[in-house]
Amino acid sequence: MNVLIVEDDRGLARELGLFLHQERYQCDFARTGREASEKLFVNDYDFVLLDLGLPDQDGLQLLAQVRRERQSPASIIILSARGSVDDRINGLDLGADDYLPKPYSLLELLSRMQAVTRRKHGVRQDALALGGFTLNLSERTLRYGSTALDLTRKEFDLLHYLLLHRGKVLTRQQLSEHIWGSSASESTDHDSNFIDVHVKNVRKKLAQHEPGVEWIETVRGVGYRLKADATSPAA
Repeated sequence: MNVLIVEDDRGLARELGLFLHQERYQCDFARTGREASEKLFVNDYDFVLLDLGLPDQDGLQLLAQVRRERQSPASIIILSARGSVDDRINGLDLGADDYLPKPYSLLELLSRMQAVTRRKHGVRQDALALGGFTLNLSERTLRYGSTALDLTRKEFDLLHYLLLHRGKVLTRQQLSEHIWGSSASESTDHDSNFIDVHVKNVRKKLAQHEPGVEWIETVRGVGYRLKADATSPAA
C-alpha cells in the first residue's frame, strides 16, 4: 500500500518510513502542506499520515482542503503532539480516520492502519476468503485448506489489492503504483508487462488448487478485475 508521510521533522519521517517499508508499505514524503497537496494531486495513496505542525500551514487546514475538494480518497491518520480533546474532535470532524498523539508506538500505528483498512473495505477479520483460499494479512500467507501456497511478496501484494477491490476494475498503472509506489513510472522494470507476468503467475498458482475456476478477469485495454463470484469457463 502507498503512504504519504507529511512530517517536517526529517528524523521522525525517516524512522517512520523505514518502519513502514519493513512492513511492505511504499512511502513518499512531504515536509510542507503545499508539497503534500501537490503529491496528493498527482499520486494515489492508501494512507496519509499527517502532522499538524507544518511550517507553512496548520495540518487541519490541509485535511479540510483534501476532504472538501475530494483531492484524495486516502485514509488520513493524524500524528501530532497536539493531543488535546478539542484537537482530536476537530481532526475527526474534518474527516480524519484516526488520531494518534505523539509520542506514539510504531506498532500501535501499524495496528491502527490495519484496522482502518479493514473498516474501509468491510473486512471484519484478519483474513480474506477467496473460494477455498484464505489470505491471512498479518501472517502474509495464502492457504488452500491447510496447504500453504508459495507466493512472492509482490504476488501477495497484488492479490491482496485485488481482493480489497473485489469486483472493481484496476488499471495496470494502479496495480503498479500499489506494488512499487509512485516511483513505478520512473523505472523501466515496472511496466505493464511486468504486471501481466505477476498476474499470470498468481493465476497459475490458484489454478493448481481450483482448476477451471477463473478468479482474475482481464479487462481488455484497461487492466484486471477480481470477480465477485468465480465461474468456471464454458466447455
